[in-house]
Amino acid sequence: MGAQILISQSFRETRVARIENDKLVEFFVERRKEQNLVGNIYKGRVNRVLPGMQAAFVEIGLPKAGFLYAGNVQDNSRETIAHDELEEPSENHRQVEPRKISELVHEGESLLVQVLKEPMGTKGARLTGHISIPGRFLVYLPHSQHLGVSRRIEEESERARLKGIVDKHRPKQGGFIIRTVAEGARDKHIKDDMDYLVRSWGSIKKAADKIKKPGVAYSDLDLASKIIRDRVGDDVERIVVDDLELYKKITKFVQTFLPRFKKRIEIHDKDKALFDLYGIETEIARALERKVWLKSGGYIIIDETEALTTIDVNSGRFVGNRHLEDTILQTNLEAVKETAYQIRLRNLGGIIVLDFIDMQKQQNRERVHEMLIEELEKDPVKSNVLPISDLGLIEMTRKRTQESLRKKLMSSCTYCNGKGSVKSNETLAAQLIRACLKEADMDGHQSPILIVYCNPHLAEYFAEEDREAVEYIEKQSKAELVIKADPNLHLEDYEIFCKDA
Repeated sequence: MGAQILISQSFRETRVARIENDKLVEFFVERRKEQNLVGNIYKGRVNRVLPGMQAAFVEIGLPKAGFLYAGNVQDNSRETIAHDELEEPSENHRQVEPRKISELVHEGESLLVQVLKEPMGTKGARLTGHISIPGRFLVYLPHSQHLGVSRRIEEESERARLKGIVDKHRPKQGGFIIRTVAEGARDKHIKDDMDYLVRSWGSIKKAADKIKKPGVAYSDLDLASKIIRDRVGDDVERIVVDDLELYKKITKFVQTFLPRFKKRIEIHDKDKALFDLYGIETEIARALERKVWLKSGGYIIIDETEALTTIDVNSGRFVGNRHLEDTILQTNLEAVKETAYQIRLRNLGGIIVLDFIDMQKQQNRERVHEMLIEELEKDPVKSNVLPISDLGLIEMTRKRTQESLRKKLMSSCTYCNGKGSVKSNETLAAQLIRACLKEADMDGHQSPILIVYCNPHLAEYFAEEDREAVEYIEKQSKAELVIKADPNLHLEDYEIFCKDA
């Protein structure tokens, strides 16, 4: 069965799920207050140049200034293209050492920039001056004459045909990247896409000229339209929408830009919720768990940190029925498929370190490595995989433009402050003993009563499991110890007061 796109809209958010072989493979969410900024074009103002970092902070009308590297500044004196924007480098393209940031931009200068990466945590948006406007079949590069073709189009005759079409119709100014979905497209469809992109760029320039202070000049499509533009191909059999207004909007968009897909759009009118009907809610919940079980009884552990993501493979309950090496290989191969699936579903990006169970045979290591590359090729997002190391580790990177699914849907625990753990009762008891004795010593043993307010769980621990600690504090401080439970206190917090009898 072909792929399906499910689109669910509610009062606060739009959610899009892609299903392949009856399995959720991609999930996207856009909330009204948190619309995706990647691809948006802003008229910005340079408010600080950092020569030591070869970068500049650019005010674009968002709460945090954007970050612009020297290599991403549009340099009109050279033909430069940001590497991230290339699906295929041109044969003549080479990396040119960028000029110094102080030569390219100056404080107070206005310039047109585009968001490459969303603001994340304490960091502002990552910006580029190399503007690119995506269409259905093409990406327009208004500041370049480059013509490239997606690497995923492998047949040389088709690559040559597409280049010939673009060359025949291209305007005098501007370059193009031919997208993967253009494979097999007709001349007319590609020309229509080209004309639309050129007109869009003209509108963007006019809008930017009217803006007097930093602000948005062009917003990319909403989530549902963007997914249809970028991810709907001949492999997609159905597009199901559960909201009538959104259904009408998508139908109009498809009729204008992708008329041959119009008959594939359906309105969901069943009593059961769309995502419940296809089991999407269950898969999303599973994608937020730290531990993912494998069918054999093994499991993988996925931990996201600020710098990288680690994925650890464990044999778990799986003991095999033959040799140890065969058991390990079978677990690792099963983990490869699940790992590639989870990376795509969770939208993990940046540096990813995979810790497979150590294998003795080199041929088994190579088999696991090759299978991982093969599985990752199903992912439309570009990744780069290094060979497996002697320690059984594989280091890889995956292009990241927005937050992972976990960071998008979850927030740091307010109780443990994101640590994932809290101090044990034994640790807190030892800490409280020292604090009580210190307080009594500072009081000069003048107060006969020490009053401790603490979380009910810790108070219960002292009452039922550690009366010895209470007796020790009273003996050393020569004061009566009174422990009172306060449910408003964090498990690790407590307050100590000295009181006269």
